[in-house]
Order: sequence, then structure tokens, then C-alpha cells
Amino acid sequence: MRYWLMKSEPDAFGWEDLVAKGAAGEEWDGVRNYQARNNMRAMERGDLAFFYHSQSDKAVVGICEVIATAHPDSTTDDPRWECVDVRAVKPFKRPVTLAMVKDDPRLQDMALVRTSRLSVQPVSPQEWEIICALGETAV
Repeated sequence: MRYWLMKSEPDAFGWEDLVAKGAAGEEWDGVRNYQARNNMRAMERGDLAFFYHSQSDKAVVGICEVIATAHPDSTTDDPRWECVDVRAVKPFKRPVTLAMVKDDPRLQDMALVRTSRLSVQPVSPQEWEIICALGETAV
């Protein structure tokens, strides 16, 4: 299993929107960055990802699971763009803010700190454990 972080603007598609989709989940569509797309191509069913509210909240608010591997993005006819499907697994008891991540020296090399604009990024197993502990949440 691999771990990821997926960013979404909460006013466009937030955690509650994914929760409302239930077990069927939703496409993680609209990604138009090659590195983020390539990260989705590397995802496998059962991988877990942090759901990160970008823009206003700037916080990890939940955990989602990859339920379908990379396939054509239904929001475009351009074959270069693919997406995965995800479903909500569990909300965080306490959101983990970007400030909390930046303040923790154990997370200084995390992609969220180093390449903050990347919308889909890998998370190491150690980073996963630390973020889950900060958010008082375990899977």
C-alpha cells in the first residue's frame, strides 16, 4: 500500500461532498498537471490518501481510499489527462493544518512543504503516521 495527499478547494469539492458520494466514491477529475497525473497513474486500488482542503482551510481533513485506478478523465476529451476514483474512509478528529505540518521538524521534507502547489503528491509511511497522530485519527 502507498500513501498520498490529494488537494481540493472546499468550495469546489470538499470533504463533505466526497462523504455524500458514499461507497460509490467520485472521480478525482480536473487535474491538469503532469506530475500530479503521473502520481495518480502510480496509484493502486486500496491505496490511502489524505484529503486536503486547499485555499481557505489549508488542512488535512480526512482519509480517502483509491477505489479505481487511473482512467480517462471524464471532464475532458484530451487523452493526456487521467484520474482515479476515491471514496471517503474517515474524517480527521482534528484537522492538521499546513502551519502544523511546517512547524513539525519531522515533516520538513514532506512534499506538502517542499512542493506545496502540487495537487496530488506522495506521502511516506512515516509522514502518514505523524499526520494521523497529529490529527488524532487512525485507520
